[in-house]
Amino acid sequence: MVVQSKHFLNTPPSLVLDSLQGLCAINTHLALDPTHRVVYLADQDRSKVALLCGGGSGHEPSHSGFVGQGALTAAVCGNVFASPSAGQVRRAIDLIDNEKGTVIIVKYDRQYRYVRVAHRLHRNYTGDVLNFGLAKEQYAARYPEKADRVKFLIVGDDVAVGRTQGNIVGRRGLAGVCLVYKIAGALAQRGASVHEVYNIAQYVSSRLGTIGVALDHCHVPGTAVPDTHLGTNEVEIGLGIHNESGHSRISPVPPLNELIPTLLNMITSTTDKERSFVPFKNDGTDRVALLVNNLGGLSELELGGVVAEVRRALDKSGIKIMRLLSGSFMTSLNMPGFSITMLLLPAPNETGTPSDDLILSLLDDSTNTPGWKWSSRSAPKPPSAPSLPTATHGKAWSAALKANDVDQFNSAVERACRALISAEPEITRMDNIAGDGDCGLTLKGGATAVLEALRNNSVSGDDVLGSVITISRLAEDAMGGTSGALYSIFFSALAQALAKSSSETATQEVWCAALEAALARLYTYTRARPPSRTLVDPLTAFVAALPSGLEAAVKAAADAAEGTKDMEAKAGRSAYVDSTQLKAERVADPGAWGVKVVVEALVR
Repeated sequence: MVVQSKHFLNTPPSLVLDSLQGLCAINTHLALDPTHRVVYLADQDRSKVALLCGGGSGHEPSHSGFVGQGALTAAVCGNVFASPSAGQVRRAIDLIDNEKGTVIIVKYDRQYRYVRVAHRLHRNYTGDVLNFGLAKEQYAARYPEKADRVKFLIVGDDVAVGRTQGNIVGRRGLAGVCLVYKIAGALAQRGASVHEVYNIAQYVSSRLGTIGVALDHCHVPGTAVPDTHLGTNEVEIGLGIHNESGHSRISPVPPLNELIPTLLNMITSTTDKERSFVPFKNDGTDRVALLVNNLGGLSELELGGVVAEVRRALDKSGIKIMRLLSGSFMTSLNMPGFSITMLLLPAPNETGTPSDDLILSLLDDSTNTPGWKWSSRSAPKPPSAPSLPTATHGKAWSAALKANDVDQFNSAVERACRALISAEPEITRMDNIAGDGDCGLTLKGGATAVLEALRNNSVSGDDVLGSVITISRLAEDAMGGTSGALYSIFFSALAQALAKSSSETATQEVWCAALEAALARLYTYTRARPPSRTLVDPLTAFVAALPSGLEAAVKAAADAAEGTKDMEAKAGRSAYVDSTQLKAERVADPGAWGVKVVVEALVR
């Protein structure tokens, strides 16, 4: 898989500071110490406990994006994937000095190298822990009277690293730390003591489990493009947010309904002695706050699908989701992947712990941190099936219209569909140059739906009119977009024209008249006229030549589609593309090529 290795920046060394300046420009309640790269609250309430965090950059919105009322008071930012220095941290502690104390929260960073043949060789990366800890100790030495008012917490929530492998160094910190920021910050905002804030942060940290998965590693600006990335059909489970290799790789990439249960089991299992870190009961009484985190390069469309599948899997396992958060919280630059975090809430009968109502209310408290995503302040509602109105009408036509040769009609439809499906890669290649890249998949979706309708007799030569109406509906539902609308309009108009025929058989004369009427109706919805470099070109040529015979019509349509290679676009997707590039590469219009594929299949 090819990783995205190009970036918009001035220079790689200036990127972090430029980004922080942009963050503070957008969020005027934040201030920046550019020398030490510390983002902090400009108007801090010094009668309340302060929260400090930080680490290497490249995980945005963490950490700087969580500075605000009800979360962090300040964040210290190192270079990409590199810890800030102790001097930077000391400056941050001074900036947020207050009357009640400070809680420093640091995620545990750990990297290891994966030797796939034999065993894992690992090396520790504890820069954040050492530098933040050093700054804390230096502060305590300088102000001994304040030593007990500065608390230090290390968060590790990764379940990919087993107990044996991580025996001394501990678990890595991943997206779960963001929940610690929010809950501890909200309690501090309510006026709690430094001990109360620290204790709840520590409790939440002990109840977190996170697992990540990605299709590839990320690219660090200013570095060479590595050649050790995943294959085109490979996924990695348990990789770290600094490009560390993961727990395992799987090929081919499984569907979500197979992948998600595997990931969740790594968090919730109590029989796996290596990674049973969180005390789930798995008896139907467990309740969690769920965070589905975008690692930086996943589309919102895919992330929504991940959320839905995680929710289905947890519902099936009996784990109740009390809060659901989703979005970019802890990224790894442009890594195409996601992580799942679960915070196990205390059981109603647990003693000596914060109540679940308190934890949930702290999650729900309002905050002005730019990185905190909107979430519903309630548990997700149970999924319900949509109620559909009962159909009260029958067929919209009275007489059946039969094909001249039913078997020939059915086989022609099947050939056309299979030809479109086979042509998808080539049409997609054309559309990547001449349009937005989706034409091949759109046509394939429509063809696949028609094939299924052919199998269940919803499309058949025994009922030509009903088949055309079905194809019109499938074009709308399965294709969508502009192409789907155009095809649906055309086939709807074709059905109207066929319904007016007094013949019981769909002869060539019936088809010629109906197609001519359908094309005229299509013209009322598009300005495209031949030559236009659109699907209208071969469609018009086909209809015009059909009275001379099917083979003549197919040749005319094919010639018209070929002609779009050297044509100036007047309408459609190609009108927005540089015509010199299209002519130089002699790329046909993808929609026109799709019509060519269909009609050529009719005569094979």
